[in-house]
Amino acid sequence: MASVAVAPPPLSCHSLPTPNVKHFLRPIFPPKPKPLSSLSAAQTTTHHYHQTDSLTFLQDVNNLCDAGNLSEALTLLRAHSHDAVSSSQQGKDAMGTLLQACGRRKDVETGRKVHNLVSASTVFSSDFVLNTRIITMYAMCGSPLDSRSVFDGLKRKNLFQWNALVSGYARNELFVDAIDLFVELISVTEFKPDNFTFPCVFKACGGISDVGLGQVVHGMAVKMGLISDVFVGNALIAMYGKCGSVEDAAKMFEIMPEKNLVSWNSMICGFSENGLDHESYSLLGKILESEEALVPDVATLVTVLPLCAGNGEVNMGMMIHSLAVKLGLNQELMVNNALADMYLKCGYSVEAQVLFDKNDKKNVVSWNSVIGGFSREGDVCGTFDLLRKMQMEEEKVKVNEVTILNVLPACLEESELLSLKELHAYSFRHWFIYDELVANAFVAAYTKCGSLNSAELVFHGIETKTVGSWNAVIGGCAQNGDPYKALDLYLQMKYSGLDPDEFSIGSLLLACAHLKHLQHGREIHGFVLRNGLEMDSFIGISLLSVYIHCGKLSSARILFDRTESKISVSWNAMIAGYTQVGLPDKALDLFRQMLSDEILPCEIATMSMFGACSQLVKSGGIRGIVGVVTIEYNMRENGLSSSKIIVEMASLPSPSSPVSPSPSASSSDNSATQPISHSPPNPQVEAGVNNGALDAEEKKPGIISAYFDDLHSASHREKFKKYDADYSRWLTAKYFSKTNLYGGDIFDESVTIHDQVIKSSRWPCTLSYADPVQFLEEQNSFSTFTTTAETSPGISNGKHLVKKSG
Repeated sequence: MASVAVAPPPLSCHSLPTPNVKHFLRPIFPPKPKPLSSLSAAQTTTHHYHQTDSLTFLQDVNNLCDAGNLSEALTLLRAHSHDAVSSSQQGKDAMGTLLQACGRRKDVETGRKVHNLVSASTVFSSDFVLNTRIITMYAMCGSPLDSRSVFDGLKRKNLFQWNALVSGYARNELFVDAIDLFVELISVTEFKPDNFTFPCVFKACGGISDVGLGQVVHGMAVKMGLISDVFVGNALIAMYGKCGSVEDAAKMFEIMPEKNLVSWNSMICGFSENGLDHESYSLLGKILESEEALVPDVATLVTVLPLCAGNGEVNMGMMIHSLAVKLGLNQELMVNNALADMYLKCGYSVEAQVLFDKNDKKNVVSWNSVIGGFSREGDVCGTFDLLRKMQMEEEKVKVNEVTILNVLPACLEESELLSLKELHAYSFRHWFIYDELVANAFVAAYTKCGSLNSAELVFHGIETKTVGSWNAVIGGCAQNGDPYKALDLYLQMKYSGLDPDEFSIGSLLLACAHLKHLQHGREIHGFVLRNGLEMDSFIGISLLSVYIHCGKLSSARILFDRTESKISVSWNAMIAGYTQVGLPDKALDLFRQMLSDEILPCEIATMSMFGACSQLVKSGGIRGIVGVVTIEYNMRENGLSSSKIIVEMASLPSPSSPVSPSPSASSSDNSATQPISHSPPNPQVEAGVNNGALDAEEKKPGIISAYFDDLHSASHREKFKKYDADYSRWLTAKYFSKTNLYGGDIFDESVTIHDQVIKSSRWPCTLSYADPVQFLEEQNSFSTFTTTAETSPGISNGKHLVKKSG
């Protein structure tokens, strides 16, 4: 049977086998030779550079330095230290390249060995360039003393070596030494500072925030004709920004004849360091719109992103993220870290986690940033999971003290005590606990978890206790249920010879608030006023707590109104105080004022407001219903959930009868020790009686509002000034009647108050530094003053103003 020929199917490109590209290329392209950076030191030394060009020797050293194999590059130098190559220009360049690489990688040991090679060389031991690079290398490695030793050992010096040492001091934050060396340069030598010297000196002036000295050096640069140099101008902008003289920085920026990207970055940084966030954003926009074809770099984005994180402006942060992607900078390690930190601080942990997971170049900063973000959010499981993953990658990145400090904020509740102890044990094994900041943080964490005994054990284990150590244990006891212990520890700190700082005083005030010790609070308030500490935010909040806990709501409100920069905690405390004493109308008014100032209320404030509205509704007031609607609308606008707050509000004790604010409740200052509660006002308080005695403020001298109709009269003004001074002295004698525990000799009531005693005080005894409670009330409204005056010995009744008749 004849076979039938079958036609082959048509050829298709898809049916063709994939050719072996390597097979076809093998004869043409031989295998790539192994790079020198991967060779061992033994293999490297077998090269015979005397038979080849010396450029090969220099190229091999450069390759090894670029790859980070500094020890192998050093071996190569040593192997040919006696060859003709090593004494050539290429040998000198190879040593200089290796010194620069040691400085960049902070490898001081290899750098010291290269220094020995240079010193042993008969050709290069006195070379200006190599000696300058040795000084710079030690400075970059954090060894400015070695830099100074090399500098002092030079027989002849040039300006480059002076500049290298000034720069090294400034780099290592030895700003005073840098300025002293600059003064020595211009006074002892014949060298004139150049455009490299002045930027280093300006950096030193900014480091010590001495704008006056910076202006003097600025004048020198002008006289020497260097002010138009772009490097000098950039350093001036940075110096003025760090010294807080933003206007001078902006003026310098405007008059600069030539600007580069560093100029713009310096100005943006100056704005951001001084809280001018919108100006920073505006300047970033001008960079993008400029006709100079400037493109933001890593420094630009890293400067602006923390502003978004600090203000919670996630939309602006997302725009900058988009810009980073367009510029190809989103994979840069510093930008990636800043973006992750911004998302975490704005509450976008999922986005931060995605960025972190995609980062292939994670360093310890990356890990610490994301761990700190999860810790601040209270995600205990996420925080410790990340810590374990970081420990598993110990070969690439190691846990450090900052990591422990970032984990600790997650351990704030009693349920996390076991995790806290595990972390404490880990810190012991790795010696982190001997760091002062870590030990103080463990003290604070144990107190917040309710384990005061453990906190004291850690505290007593600190070998050298600083004010920060004492503050940690005092603040922990004051804020977590043991105010008596806080007072006792404060006395121990005083006896140890340490002076309290702002946090110590604030913690002591919190202890007084918990104990409802109004007299102690008054004395500490006087100490605060005499020492000019009233502007400290923590002290301000603590003072509010004292007066609120002691039932002095009107004094607290005056203190609150006098605060220039009110933070959310201040608003929350006042709103809660009004609600708790049965003044819902004032609480609602203050809450609306808070919203008008664009301050987002927290759950505490909103819960207090629901309680206030509940009181108003039960008393038949329509304002309560309107208030609930206002709160709900505001919470929806800000994406908050009110379910938890409504449950809390339902659990609040309601008044047994409709709440009607009484005159005493309006003043809120008639009971110094009355506990704050939701119950109706005490009848004794309404009568102005406290433990059977009239409150001192009931007998306070004063002036009625009608009198002020004639205050334009010169005689009346003189009388008022005299009254002002006399009453101030009487208050001083009354309330500061003995030497107390809070510093300074207090006026004795038995001593006649006269001008010499008042002048001996550290602060003038004006009304502003009289008894704080009385002072606050009198400054609130002169129209509330009464008519009679209680005088102390030595003060005549005729000196006080009297009520105008009719």
